[in-house]
Amino acid sequence: MSKILCNIFLLLSLAAYSQNTLVSGGNIFEGEPYLVINPQNQQHLVAAWMGFQINQKICIKSAVSMDGGNNWSSPIAQNHEEATNSSADVSLAFNSAGALFMCYIDYDNELFTNGQIIIRKSVDGGFNWSNSIEVINITDCPTKLCVDRPWMVIDKSGGIHDGTIYVSSMNAKQPTLISPPYFPYLSVSKNAGLSFETPRYLDTINFLAGSVIPQVMASPAVSADGTFYAVYPSYETSQSVLPRYLLAKSNTQGLAINHSTAYQGLNFGVQNDLLKRGSLLKADPSNSSHLAYFFLSEINDGADVYFTETTDAGITWTTMQRINQDPIANGKLQDLLWADFDVDGDLLVCWRDRRNGIGTSYAESTEIYAAVRPKDSLNFNIDYPISSQQIQHDQVLTNSGNDFMHTCLMNDTAYAVWGDVRTGTLKIYLNKWNIFSQVGSISEIPTDQSIQIIPNPSNLTIQIPANLIGETYTIFSLTGSAIIKKEVVDEFIDISALAKGSYFLQIIKDANCFKSTFIKE
Repeated sequence: MSKILCNIFLLLSLAAYSQNTLVSGGNIFEGEPYLVINPQNQQHLVAAWMGFQINQKICIKSAVSMDGGNNWSSPIAQNHEEATNSSADVSLAFNSAGALFMCYIDYDNELFTNGQIIIRKSVDGGFNWSNSIEVINITDCPTKLCVDRPWMVIDKSGGIHDGTIYVSSMNAKQPTLISPPYFPYLSVSKNAGLSFETPRYLDTINFLAGSVIPQVMASPAVSADGTFYAVYPSYETSQSVLPRYLLAKSNTQGLAINHSTAYQGLNFGVQNDLLKRGSLLKADPSNSSHLAYFFLSEINDGADVYFTETTDAGITWTTMQRINQDPIANGKLQDLLWADFDVDGDLLVCWRDRRNGIGTSYAESTEIYAAVRPKDSLNFNIDYPISSQQIQHDQVLTNSGNDFMHTCLMNDTAYAVWGDVRTGTLKIYLNKWNIFSQVGSISEIPTDQSIQIIPNPSNLTIQIPANLIGETYTIFSLTGSAIIKKEVVDEFIDISALAKGSYFLQIIKDANCFKSTFIKE
């Protein structure tokens, strides 16, 4: 029985189709996307992902949309800390003041001679990024490589700790370099990302993660009243003969952390190590005592999407509820889940679904499905596909680099981003829809092409390529407002009436979207 329990946690970790927007447009590899919406402007979206860069290893790329996801800026690639490094696991978040932060791992993924979690800041909504600030370094945790799978959350409560940045992480999957016990880690910035405190363990005596689960991934969240929470897995027989999910909670910016058991038993987790099986904790913005935890379970023969929730700040949790609504015990495998609360408490969950595949293996064709639970309901509405076609399996989907998708929900409008291989390579796609009408399909965006603007900066005119004469140009502010929209009558665009600052130029011609940023002096 003990061996069975160990294995369980060892492997833990629209009514009609609509068109999906291609966000990344890479030709080799684009995976693990993350999406954020500017809370001050719902038309302002920022996406980030792992992307291929010529003559480099995988790096982090990002792009900005100022029109709700219809059009995207040309991707920006972040430089590595060392030329031979690789990057992964990006997350994004705005703070209450409107600054945008990007967090990810940058490391030597072969010899592990160096590695760090870094954070970058953007004060213009994602068009430009600051130099990196180190969050955690592998030297902070000798022989533990505590820089894997960083997740970032920011306190936006408006309270005394507003602006605090929390980053959780775990040990890397390198069994020859790391010995047990294993830990979840937490690093905190109390000065809006200017510096981070030395990382600390999220677990503690009687609530240890243990020596069985090699990658103890904590999922963090900050509630509406500024309380920090994180859930992490544990299997330590001196504490409990059953596997557990443990809740860490702090009202002191992580200085003092209280622990409790959110769940213990055999029904969490899946044994198929091909599945992308990360679990997720989310906090309800409309109720500071309401948290929901999402995970995969094979209790019904296959991998299904489940959740449990608490409405008393983690004191008690509900029984498991199955979310995907295909026939029970059909053997189909679901994975790659993500979820989000709306500001009024509606709840959205998305995942990769195989119910319409022929068999029951991981390699079946897939779709992205969604389900919604309205704020005044106890149950999820009927689930439905949001991807525009079934995607045939590709070997790249079994590898690292497609381990999560992301979804956001704001004012009943849902946004989901994920990687799929419909064009033969892994790229990032977006769907945007109303969660109740399921209406809001958007077409594939034109191919992005950067244009050179000269001079840049300028105070009178900017010059563009002659082949764009006769098209319509739009100049946007960095908050997403369309300031000027006119026909291109010659190679020179008059910007003398603009106030000093940064702007975004867009020109659509045929199937191409020509874009650039410029500065008015």
